[in-house]
Amino acid sequence: MDWVQITGDISGFMYTYILVILLVFVGLYFSIRTGFVQIRFIKDMFTNLTEKKHTKGDKTISSFQAMMVSTASRVGTGNIAGVATAIATGGPGAIFWMWVMAIFGASSAFIESTLAQTWKVKGKDGSYRGGPAYYIEQALGQRWLGVVFAVLLILCFAFGFNGLQAFNTASSLEYYIPEYATNGTAIAVGLVLAVMTAFVIFGGAKRISIITSVIVPIMALVYISLAVFTTVANLQELPAVFGFIFASAFDFQSIFGGFAGSCVMLGIKRGLFSNEAGMGSAPNAAATASVSHPAKQGLIQSLSVYIDTLVLCTCSAMMVMVFYVQDPALATTLNGIPLVQMAVNNSVGTVGIHVITFGIWAFAFSSIIGNYFYAEGNFLFITKNRVALFVFRVVCVIIVFWGACNSFDLAWNLADIFMGFMAMVNLVAILILGKWALKILDDYSAQRKEGKDPVFVADTVPGLPVTQCWHIDAEDLVDQPGNPVMEFIEESAAAPAE
Repeated sequence: MDWVQITGDISGFMYTYILVILLVFVGLYFSIRTGFVQIRFIKDMFTNLTEKKHTKGDKTISSFQAMMVSTASRVGTGNIAGVATAIATGGPGAIFWMWVMAIFGASSAFIESTLAQTWKVKGKDGSYRGGPAYYIEQALGQRWLGVVFAVLLILCFAFGFNGLQAFNTASSLEYYIPEYATNGTAIAVGLVLAVMTAFVIFGGAKRISIITSVIVPIMALVYISLAVFTTVANLQELPAVFGFIFASAFDFQSIFGGFAGSCVMLGIKRGLFSNEAGMGSAPNAAATASVSHPAKQGLIQSLSVYIDTLVLCTCSAMMVMVFYVQDPALATTLNGIPLVQMAVNNSVGTVGIHVITFGIWAFAFSSIIGNYFYAEGNFLFITKNRVALFVFRVVCVIIVFWGACNSFDLAWNLADIFMGFMAMVNLVAILILGKWALKILDDYSAQRKEGKDPVFVADTVPGLPVTQCWHIDAEDLVDQPGNPVMEFIEESAAAPAE
Protein backbone atom coordinates (compact mmCIF):
# COMPACT_ATOMS: atom_id res chain seq x y z
CA MET A 1 0.00 0.00 0.00
CA ASP A 2 1.43 3.39 -1.05
CA TRP A 3 0.85 5.51 2.07
CA VAL A 4 2.58 8.55 0.54
CA GLN A 5 0.09 8.52 -2.35
CA ILE A 6 -2.90 7.89 -0.07
CA THR A 7 -2.03 10.63 2.41
CA GLY A 8 -1.23 12.98 -0.46
CA ASP A 9 -4.66 12.41 -1.99
CA ILE A 10 -6.39 12.96 1.37
CA SER A 11 -4.42 16.17 1.93
CA GLY A 12 -5.16 17.44 -1.58
CA PHE A 13 -8.90 16.81 -1.26
CA MET A 14 -9.08 18.35 2.23
CA TYR A 15 -7.30 21.55 1.26
CA THR A 16 -8.86 22.05 -2.16
CA TYR A 17 -12.50 21.28 -1.41
CA ILE A 18 -12.94 21.89 2.33
CA LEU A 19 -10.29 23.96 4.04
CA VAL A 20 -9.74 26.67 1.44
CA ILE A 21 -13.49 27.26 1.16
CA LEU A 22 -13.83 27.44 4.95
CA LEU A 23 -10.86 29.81 5.33
CA VAL A 24 -12.16 32.11 2.59
CA PHE A 25 -15.65 32.17 4.15
CA VAL A 26 -14.29 33.00 7.62
CA GLY A 27 -12.03 35.73 6.23
CA LEU A 28 -14.91 37.35 4.34
CA TYR A 29 -17.29 36.97 7.29
CA PHE A 30 -15.02 38.64 9.84
CA SER A 31 -13.95 41.35 7.39
CA ILE A 32 -17.61 42.37 7.13
CA ARG A 33 -18.43 41.90 10.85
CA THR A 34 -15.42 43.96 11.97
CA GLY A 35 -16.00 46.69 9.39
CA PHE A 36 -12.68 45.73 7.78
CA VAL A 37 -10.68 46.25 10.96
CA GLN A 38 -7.56 45.22 9.02
CA ILE A 39 -7.88 48.39 6.95
CA ARG A 40 -9.50 50.84 9.40
CA PHE A 41 -6.75 50.44 11.99
CA ILE A 42 -3.62 50.17 9.86
CA LYS A 43 -2.11 53.17 11.65
CA ASP A 44 -2.73 51.55 15.03
CA MET A 45 -0.91 48.40 13.90
CA PHE A 46 2.31 50.38 13.71
CA THR A 47 1.79 52.53 16.82
CA ASN A 48 0.96 49.46 18.94
CA LEU A 49 4.10 47.75 17.66
CA THR A 50 6.31 50.05 19.77
CA GLU A 51 4.32 49.56 22.97
CA LYS A 52 6.34 48.60 26.01
CA LYS A 53 5.55 45.68 28.31
CA HIS A 54 2.88 46.37 30.93
CA THR A 55 3.63 43.66 33.48
CA LYS A 56 6.67 42.99 35.60
CA GLY A 57 9.12 40.18 35.10
CA ASP A 58 11.95 39.32 32.74
CA LYS A 59 9.98 36.34 31.42
CA THR A 60 7.29 38.49 29.79
CA ILE A 61 7.81 39.63 26.22
CA SER A 62 6.74 42.73 24.29
CA SER A 63 4.18 42.94 21.51
CA PHE A 64 6.99 43.37 18.97
CA GLN A 65 8.80 40.24 20.20
CA ALA A 66 5.55 38.24 20.07
CA MET A 67 4.98 39.38 16.49
CA MET A 68 8.52 38.36 15.55
CA VAL A 69 7.91 34.86 16.94
CA SER A 70 4.73 34.49 14.88
CA THR A 71 6.41 36.00 11.82
CA ALA A 72 9.33 33.61 12.29
CA SER A 73 6.96 30.67 12.05
CA ARG A 74 4.97 32.14 9.15
CA VAL A 75 8.03 33.12 7.16
CA GLY A 76 9.59 29.91 5.93
CA THR A 77 10.92 28.43 2.74
CA GLY A 78 7.37 28.62 1.41
CA ASN A 79 7.86 32.36 0.98
CA ILE A 80 10.58 31.55 -1.53
CA ALA A 81 9.70 28.20 -3.07
CA GLY A 82 5.93 28.28 -2.50
CA VAL A 83 5.35 31.50 -4.40
CA ALA A 84 7.50 30.33 -7.30
CA THR A 85 5.58 27.05 -7.41
CA ALA A 86 2.23 28.87 -7.45
CA ILE A 87 3.39 31.00 -10.39
CA ALA A 88 4.87 28.05 -12.27
CA THR A 89 1.81 25.85 -11.73
CA GLY A 90 -1.13 28.25 -11.78
CA GLY A 91 0.27 31.20 -13.69
CA PRO A 92 1.18 34.80 -12.72
CA GLY A 93 -2.43 35.55 -11.72
CA ALA A 94 -1.84 33.56 -8.54
CA ILE A 95 0.03 36.60 -7.18
CA PHE A 96 -3.09 38.80 -7.38
CA TRP A 97 -5.29 36.28 -5.56
CA MET A 98 -2.53 35.82 -2.97
CA TRP A 99 -2.74 39.56 -2.26
CA VAL A 100 -6.54 39.47 -2.01
CA MET A 101 -6.50 36.63 0.50
CA ALA A 102 -3.88 38.34 2.65
CA ILE A 103 -6.21 41.31 3.08
CA PHE A 104 -9.26 39.20 3.95
CA GLY A 105 -7.22 36.73 6.02
CA ALA A 106 -5.92 39.56 8.20
CA SER A 107 -9.39 39.84 9.75
CA SER A 108 -9.30 36.16 10.79
CA ALA A 109 -5.84 36.75 12.26
CA PHE A 110 -7.21 39.67 14.27
CA ILE A 111 -10.09 37.61 15.71
CA GLU A 112 -8.07 34.53 16.69
CA SER A 113 -5.20 36.55 18.18
CA THR A 114 -7.54 38.81 20.16
CA LEU A 115 -9.23 35.71 21.58
CA ALA A 116 -5.83 34.21 22.45
CA GLN A 117 -4.85 37.38 24.33
CA THR A 118 -8.16 37.47 26.17
CA TRP A 119 -7.91 33.89 27.47
CA LYS A 120 -4.16 33.63 27.98
CA VAL A 121 -2.75 32.23 31.21
CA LYS A 122 0.25 33.20 33.32
CA GLY A 123 2.88 30.66 34.31
CA LYS A 124 4.74 30.46 37.61
CA ASP A 125 7.76 32.11 35.99
CA GLY A 126 5.67 35.13 35.02
CA SER A 127 5.48 34.35 31.30
CA TYR A 128 2.22 34.20 29.37
CA ARG A 129 1.02 31.47 27.07
CA GLY A 130 -2.20 30.75 25.25
CA GLY A 131 -3.79 29.97 21.91
CA PRO A 132 -6.77 28.06 20.54
CA ALA A 133 -6.43 25.19 23.02
CA TYR A 134 -6.70 27.69 25.87
CA TYR A 135 -9.69 29.66 24.59
CA ILE A 136 -11.45 26.43 23.60
CA GLU A 137 -11.10 25.23 27.20
CA GLN A 138 -11.89 28.49 29.00
CA ALA A 139 -14.43 30.19 26.75
CA LEU A 140 -16.11 27.13 25.22
CA GLY A 141 -15.66 24.92 28.30
CA GLN A 142 -14.42 21.99 26.21
CA ARG A 143 -11.02 20.91 27.52
CA TRP A 144 -11.12 17.62 25.61
CA LEU A 145 -11.38 19.54 22.32
CA GLY A 146 -8.53 21.80 23.44
CA VAL A 147 -6.38 18.71 24.04
CA VAL A 148 -7.26 17.40 20.57
CA PHE A 149 -6.19 20.72 19.05
CA ALA A 150 -2.95 20.73 21.07
CA VAL A 151 -2.03 17.21 19.96
CA LEU A 152 -2.72 18.05 16.31
CA LEU A 153 -0.56 21.17 16.52
CA ILE A 154 2.35 19.32 18.14
CA LEU A 155 2.26 16.56 15.52
CA CYS A 156 2.05 19.13 12.74
CA PHE A 157 4.59 21.76 13.80
CA ALA A 158 7.09 20.09 16.11
CA PHE A 159 7.40 16.86 14.17
CA GLY A 160 6.12 17.41 10.61
CA PHE A 161 7.00 20.98 9.64
CA ASN A 162 10.26 21.12 11.60
CA GLY A 163 11.49 17.97 9.88
CA LEU A 164 10.59 19.54 6.53
CA GLN A 165 12.33 22.84 7.31
CA ALA A 166 15.49 20.97 8.32
CA PHE A 167 15.38 18.97 5.07
CA ASN A 168 14.95 22.13 2.99
CA THR A 169 17.89 23.71 4.78
CA ALA A 170 20.17 20.79 3.93
CA SER A 171 18.89 20.50 0.35
CA SER A 172 19.64 24.19 -0.31
CA LEU A 173 23.32 23.15 -0.45
CA GLU A 174 22.73 21.01 -3.55
CA TYR A 175 23.85 23.94 -5.74
CA TYR A 176 27.26 23.86 -4.02
CA ILE A 177 27.53 20.17 -3.11
CA PRO A 178 25.66 17.96 -5.64
CA GLU A 179 26.19 14.82 -3.52
CA TYR A 180 25.27 16.48 -0.23
CA ALA A 181 22.78 13.75 0.72
CA THR A 182 25.27 10.88 0.53
CA ASN A 183 28.66 12.35 1.41
CA GLY A 184 27.96 13.27 5.04
CA THR A 185 27.03 16.91 4.46
CA ALA A 186 23.39 16.35 5.41
CA ILE A 187 24.47 14.74 8.70
CA ALA A 188 26.75 17.69 9.46
CA VAL A 189 23.96 20.15 8.68
CA GLY A 190 21.61 18.14 10.89
CA LEU A 191 24.04 18.27 13.81
CA VAL A 192 24.56 22.02 13.44
CA LEU A 193 20.82 22.68 13.26
CA ALA A 194 20.15 20.37 16.21
CA VAL A 195 22.72 22.14 18.40
CA MET A 196 21.44 25.59 17.41
CA THR A 197 17.86 24.53 18.07
CA ALA A 198 18.72 23.01 21.45
CA PHE A 199 20.53 26.19 22.52
CA VAL A 200 17.45 28.27 21.82
CA ILE A 201 14.59 26.05 22.98
CA PHE A 202 16.23 25.05 26.27
CA GLY A 203 16.52 28.76 27.00
CA GLY A 204 12.73 29.17 27.17
CA ALA A 205 10.30 31.68 25.65
CA LYS A 206 12.43 34.71 26.47
CA ARG A 207 15.45 33.43 24.54
CA ILE A 208 13.22 32.30 21.66
CA SER A 209 11.68 35.77 21.40
CA ILE A 210 15.08 37.49 21.54
CA ILE A 211 16.59 35.25 18.85
CA THR A 212 13.63 35.63 16.51
CA SER A 213 13.42 39.40 17.04
CA VAL A 214 17.00 39.58 15.71
CA ILE A 215 16.91 36.95 12.94
CA VAL A 216 13.57 37.90 11.41
CA PRO A 217 14.25 41.63 10.84
CA ILE A 218 17.75 40.93 9.47
CA MET A 219 16.67 38.22 7.05
CA ALA A 220 13.63 40.23 5.97
CA LEU A 221 15.76 43.33 5.34
CA VAL A 222 18.31 41.39 3.27
CA TYR A 223 15.64 39.63 1.23
CA ILE A 224 13.57 42.77 0.67
CA SER A 225 16.70 44.71 -0.35
CA LEU A 226 17.52 42.09 -2.96
CA ALA A 227 13.97 42.16 -4.31
CA VAL A 228 13.86 45.97 -4.41
CA PHE A 229 17.20 46.09 -6.22
CA THR A 230 16.00 43.51 -8.74
CA THR A 231 12.76 45.43 -9.30
CA VAL A 232 14.36 48.89 -9.56
CA ALA A 233 17.06 47.58 -11.91
CA ASN A 234 14.29 46.33 -14.19
CA LEU A 235 11.71 49.11 -13.92
CA GLN A 236 11.13 48.96 -17.66
CA GLU A 237 9.73 45.45 -17.21
CA LEU A 238 7.10 46.37 -14.59
CA PRO A 239 4.29 47.24 -17.05
CA ALA A 240 4.71 43.80 -18.63
CA VAL A 241 4.94 42.15 -15.19
CA PHE A 242 1.67 43.64 -13.94
CA GLY A 243 0.10 43.05 -17.34
CA PHE A 244 0.86 39.33 -17.03
CA ILE A 245 -0.41 39.24 -13.42
CA PHE A 246 -3.77 40.92 -14.06
CA ALA A 247 -4.39 39.25 -17.41
CA SER A 248 -3.85 35.84 -15.83
CA ALA A 249 -5.84 36.74 -12.69
CA PHE A 250 -8.96 37.52 -14.71
CA ASP A 251 -8.65 34.94 -17.47
CA PHE A 252 -11.90 33.29 -16.39
CA GLN A 253 -12.09 30.91 -19.33
CA SER A 254 -8.78 29.37 -18.31
CA ILE A 255 -9.63 29.55 -14.60
CA PHE A 256 -12.92 27.67 -14.79
CA GLY A 257 -11.48 25.22 -17.26
CA GLY A 258 -9.41 23.73 -14.47
CA PHE A 259 -10.37 25.47 -11.23
CA ALA A 260 -8.54 23.16 -8.79
CA GLY A 261 -5.20 23.99 -10.45
CA SER A 262 -6.06 27.55 -11.47
CA CYS A 263 -4.30 30.76 -10.47
CA VAL A 264 -7.26 31.61 -8.21
CA MET A 265 -7.05 28.40 -6.19
CA LEU A 266 -3.26 28.35 -6.06
CA GLY A 267 -3.08 32.03 -5.14
CA ILE A 268 -5.63 31.57 -2.37
CA LYS A 269 -3.83 28.48 -1.07
CA ARG A 270 -0.42 30.14 -1.21
CA GLY A 271 -1.67 33.20 0.64
CA LEU A 272 -3.55 31.23 3.28
CA PHE A 273 -0.85 28.65 3.90
CA SER A 274 1.91 31.23 3.92
CA ASN A 275 0.39 33.68 6.41
CA GLU A 276 -1.56 30.97 8.31
CA ALA A 277 -4.43 33.38 9.03
CA GLY A 278 -7.21 31.41 10.71
CA MET A 279 -5.11 28.26 11.01
CA GLY A 280 -4.74 28.55 14.79
CA SER A 281 -0.94 28.74 14.88
CA ALA A 282 -0.12 32.45 15.27
CA PRO A 283 -2.47 32.95 18.28
CA ASN A 284 -0.02 30.85 20.30
CA ALA A 285 2.53 33.63 19.88
CA ALA A 286 0.02 36.47 20.18
CA ALA A 287 -1.00 35.28 23.65
CA THR A 288 2.51 35.65 25.03
CA ALA A 289 2.72 39.44 24.69
CA SER A 290 2.30 41.84 27.60
CA VAL A 291 -0.11 44.50 26.31
CA SER A 292 -2.79 46.75 27.80
CA HIS A 293 -5.61 45.58 25.51
CA PRO A 294 -6.20 42.27 23.66
CA ALA A 295 -7.19 44.07 20.45
CA LYS A 296 -3.74 45.63 20.25
CA GLN A 297 -2.09 42.27 19.71
CA GLY A 298 -4.87 41.28 17.34
CA LEU A 299 -3.99 44.28 15.16
CA ILE A 300 -0.29 43.48 15.35
CA GLN A 301 -0.94 39.93 14.16
CA SER A 302 -2.89 41.37 11.23
CA LEU A 303 0.23 43.36 10.41
CA SER A 304 2.25 40.16 10.55
CA VAL A 305 -0.02 38.70 7.83
CA TYR A 306 0.72 41.74 5.66
CA ILE A 307 4.46 41.44 6.26
CA ASP A 308 4.42 37.78 5.30
CA THR A 309 2.29 37.95 2.17
CA LEU A 310 2.10 41.53 0.89
CA VAL A 311 5.80 42.16 1.50
CA LEU A 312 7.91 38.98 1.58
CA CYS A 313 5.86 36.83 -0.80
CA THR A 314 5.57 39.80 -3.16
CA CYS A 315 9.36 40.14 -3.11
CA SER A 316 9.68 36.57 -4.37
CA ALA A 317 6.95 37.17 -6.91
CA MET A 318 8.57 40.29 -8.37
CA MET A 319 11.95 38.59 -8.77
CA VAL A 320 10.37 35.59 -10.49
CA MET A 321 8.13 37.73 -12.71
CA VAL A 322 11.00 39.89 -13.98
CA PHE A 323 12.72 36.66 -15.01
CA TYR A 324 9.42 35.39 -16.43
CA VAL A 325 9.16 38.44 -18.70
CA GLN A 326 12.82 38.49 -19.75
CA ASP A 327 13.34 34.77 -20.36
CA PRO A 328 9.96 32.99 -20.55
CA ALA A 329 11.42 29.96 -22.35
CA LEU A 330 13.70 29.12 -19.39
CA ALA A 331 11.41 30.37 -16.62
CA THR A 332 8.54 28.12 -17.65
CA THR A 333 10.77 25.02 -17.36
CA LEU A 334 11.71 25.66 -13.71
CA ASN A 335 9.86 25.40 -10.42
CA GLY A 336 10.36 26.01 -6.70
CA ILE A 337 13.71 27.12 -5.31
CA PRO A 338 15.62 26.56 -8.60
CA LEU A 339 13.23 29.02 -10.28
CA VAL A 340 13.94 31.69 -7.66
CA GLN A 341 17.69 31.04 -7.80
CA MET A 342 17.79 31.41 -11.57
CA ALA A 343 15.55 34.49 -11.38
CA VAL A 344 17.99 36.17 -9.00
CA ASN A 345 20.97 34.98 -11.02
CA ASN A 346 19.33 36.59 -14.06
CA SER A 347 19.23 39.98 -12.31
CA VAL A 348 22.30 40.20 -10.08
CA GLY A 349 24.48 37.25 -11.03
CA THR A 350 25.70 34.34 -8.91
CA VAL A 351 25.92 36.48 -5.77
CA GLY A 352 22.11 36.40 -5.77
CA ILE A 353 22.12 32.63 -5.47
CA HIS A 354 24.27 32.94 -2.33
CA VAL A 355 21.81 35.46 -0.86
CA ILE A 356 18.90 33.10 -1.58
CA THR A 357 20.78 30.25 0.12
CA PHE A 358 21.33 32.46 3.17
CA GLY A 359 17.65 33.39 3.10
CA ILE A 360 16.60 29.75 3.02
CA TRP A 361 18.82 29.00 6.02
CA ALA A 362 17.59 31.98 8.01
CA PHE A 363 13.94 31.46 7.08
CA ALA A 364 14.10 27.74 7.87
CA PHE A 365 15.86 28.13 11.23
CA SER A 366 13.51 30.90 12.37
CA SER A 367 10.57 28.69 11.38
CA ILE A 368 11.98 25.78 13.40
CA ILE A 369 12.19 28.03 16.46
CA GLY A 370 8.75 29.58 15.93
CA ASN A 371 7.16 26.18 15.32
CA TYR A 372 8.71 24.78 18.48
CA PHE A 373 7.44 27.78 20.45
CA TYR A 374 3.89 26.95 19.38
CA ALA A 375 4.35 23.28 20.19
CA GLU A 376 5.71 23.91 23.68
CA GLY A 377 2.79 26.14 24.62
CA ASN A 378 0.39 23.37 23.61
CA PHE A 379 2.45 20.68 25.32
CA LEU A 380 2.18 22.67 28.56
CA PHE A 381 -1.57 22.85 28.03
CA ILE A 382 -1.66 19.04 28.15
CA THR A 383 0.85 18.56 30.99
CA LYS A 384 3.19 20.76 33.01
CA ASN A 385 5.43 17.91 34.15
CA ARG A 386 9.05 19.12 34.01
CA VAL A 387 10.50 15.71 33.13
CA ALA A 388 7.99 15.27 30.33
CA LEU A 389 8.85 18.74 29.00
CA PHE A 390 12.56 17.92 29.01
CA VAL A 391 11.95 14.69 27.09
CA PHE A 392 9.72 16.56 24.65
CA ARG A 393 12.47 19.10 23.96
CA VAL A 394 15.01 16.34 23.36
CA VAL A 395 12.66 14.58 20.92
CA CYS A 396 12.10 17.87 19.05
CA VAL A 397 15.87 18.32 18.66
CA ILE A 398 16.22 14.73 17.37
CA ILE A 399 13.44 15.40 14.80
CA VAL A 400 15.39 18.40 13.49
CA PHE A 401 18.51 16.27 13.04
CA TRP A 402 16.58 13.42 11.44
CA GLY A 403 14.74 15.78 9.12
CA ALA A 404 17.97 17.22 7.72
CA CYS A 405 19.05 13.73 6.68
CA ASN A 406 15.78 12.37 5.29
CA SER A 407 13.03 13.39 2.89
CA PHE A 408 9.86 13.31 4.97
CA ASP A 409 7.31 12.74 2.18
CA LEU A 410 4.94 10.75 4.39
CA ALA A 411 5.54 12.98 7.44
CA TRP A 412 4.95 16.06 5.28
CA ASN A 413 1.62 14.73 4.02
CA LEU A 414 0.58 13.75 7.54
CA ALA A 415 1.57 17.22 8.82
CA ASP A 416 -0.64 18.75 6.14
CA ILE A 417 -3.54 16.56 7.27
CA PHE A 418 -2.96 17.36 10.96
CA MET A 419 -2.85 21.07 10.14
CA GLY A 420 -6.04 20.74 8.14
CA PHE A 421 -7.94 19.22 11.07
CA MET A 422 -6.28 21.72 13.44
CA ALA A 423 -7.49 24.61 11.28
CA MET A 424 -11.02 23.20 11.11
CA VAL A 425 -11.22 22.97 14.91
CA ASN A 426 -9.93 26.54 15.27
CA LEU A 427 -12.19 28.01 12.59
CA VAL A 428 -15.30 26.53 14.18
CA ALA A 429 -14.15 27.82 17.58
CA ILE A 430 -13.54 31.40 16.39
CA LEU A 431 -16.86 31.46 14.55
CA ILE A 432 -18.55 30.60 17.86
CA LEU A 433 -16.40 32.88 20.03
CA GLY A 434 -15.98 35.69 17.50
CA LYS A 435 -18.78 37.69 19.13
CA TRP A 436 -16.51 38.31 22.13
CA ALA A 437 -13.66 39.50 19.95
CA LEU A 438 -16.10 41.90 18.28
CA LYS A 439 -17.18 43.28 21.67
CA ILE A 440 -13.55 43.69 22.67
CA LEU A 441 -12.92 45.52 19.38
CA ASP A 442 -15.88 47.81 20.17
CA ASP A 443 -14.29 48.56 23.55
CA TYR A 444 -10.97 49.34 21.86
CA SER A 445 -12.63 51.56 19.24
CA ALA A 446 -14.63 53.50 21.84
CA GLN A 447 -11.51 54.27 23.87
CA ARG A 448 -9.60 55.32 20.74
CA LYS A 449 -12.43 57.73 19.80
CA GLU A 450 -12.08 59.29 23.25
CA GLY A 451 -8.40 59.85 22.56
CA LYS A 452 -7.26 57.25 25.10
CA ASP A 453 -4.57 54.61 24.91
CA PRO A 454 -6.96 51.64 25.26
CA VAL A 455 -6.90 49.57 28.44
CA PHE A 456 -9.00 46.45 28.81
CA VAL A 457 -10.76 45.24 31.96
CA ALA A 458 -12.74 42.02 31.53
CA ASP A 459 -15.57 43.18 33.80
CA THR A 460 -16.52 45.89 31.29
CA VAL A 461 -17.82 43.29 28.81
CA PRO A 462 -21.08 41.83 30.19
CA GLY A 463 -21.30 38.05 30.01
CA LEU A 464 -17.67 37.54 28.98
CA PRO A 465 -16.52 34.04 30.03
CA VAL A 466 -14.07 34.15 32.93
CA THR A 467 -10.53 35.28 32.07
CA GLN A 468 -7.38 34.84 34.13
CA CYS A 469 -5.28 37.87 33.18
CA TRP A 470 -7.57 40.86 32.66
CA HIS A 471 -8.55 41.75 36.21
CA ILE A 472 -6.22 44.61 37.16
CA ASP A 473 -3.66 43.90 39.87
CA ALA A 474 -1.54 47.00 40.49
CA GLU A 475 1.24 44.99 42.16
CA ASP A 476 1.83 43.10 38.92
CA LEU A 477 2.25 46.15 36.68
CA VAL A 478 5.33 48.00 35.46
CA ASP A 479 5.27 51.44 37.11
CA GLN A 480 6.63 53.54 34.26
CA PRO A 481 5.59 56.89 32.77
CA GLY A 482 3.01 56.47 30.04
CA ASN A 483 1.86 53.00 31.13
CA PRO A 484 -1.84 53.20 30.22
CA VAL A 485 -2.81 50.52 32.74
CA MET A 486 -1.25 52.47 35.63
CA GLU A 487 -2.91 55.66 34.39
CA PHE A 488 -6.24 53.82 34.21
CA ILE A 489 -5.89 52.71 37.85
CA GLU A 490 -4.92 56.22 38.97
CA GLU A 491 -7.85 57.78 37.10
CA SER A 492 -10.25 55.22 38.60
CA ALA A 493 -8.95 55.86 42.11
CA ALA A 494 -9.29 59.62 41.68
CA ALA A 495 -12.83 59.43 40.26
CA PRO A 496 -15.61 60.21 42.76
CA ALA A 497 -17.72 57.25 43.83
CA GLU A 498 -21.19 57.11 42.26
